[in-house]
Amino acid sequence: MTTPLLLSPVEARVLATLMEKARTVPDSYPLTLNSLMLGCNQKTSREPLMELSESEVSSAVDSLREAGLVHETSGGRATKFTHNAQRGIGVPEQSAVLLGLLMLRGPQTAAELRLNAERWYRFADTSSVEAFLDELQERSEEKGGPLVIKLDRAPGAREQRWAHLLCGPVDASAAVVSRSGAVSGPASAELQARVTQLEAEVAELRATVQKLCAELGMSQPGQE
Repeated sequence: MTTPLLLSPVEARVLATLMEKARTVPDSYPLTLNSLMLGCNQKTSREPLMELSESEVSSAVDSLREAGLVHETSGGRATKFTHNAQRGIGVPEQSAVLLGLLMLRGPQTAAELRLNAERWYRFADTSSVEAFLDELQERSEEKGGPLVIKLDRAPGAREQRWAHLLCGPVDASAAVVSRSGAVSGPASAELQARVTQLEAEVAELRATVQKLCAELGMSQPGQE
């Protein structure tokens, strides 16, 4: 039986940042320690926000190297680092992408994950995202057990959010409360429900555009 992988929040942030930069800025990858620290502390696409020191990032890198999840590369004047998340965790590419996004951005719906994954991997539709999430949730104990959990539905929300388990068990009800805890009451619930609905609609519209472009032999928006 495989021992379940257990990361600290800092290790999860470091690993996920390497995973992100490998796909979104490949020309700048592998990352130096300083670049990795800046990526961990950036103010966009991060939940929660962190202010990690270079020593904290370095310590996390050392632990991840021992676990076989990060590799050090030689050459040049500065030491650089790459990730080995997909093989180290033992999941398909699509599942690794979803885990990386959950580590970086916190709990998300399947529709949100599909949208946020666009620069990492293009899922055909929300159903395909849900299929990989289901596989991660039903992962056998022989392989280390589940890697994600489906959270309780937030008040007023139409869709349930997913959270990763790479940092240990998650209190599904507490995670829902913390997500909406900044503002309470019917107005916030209605706003969250509306945002979730719009995100799902945008995801479906993107899928429709991609399908039409493919049928017409046209380049997709944003592509040459």
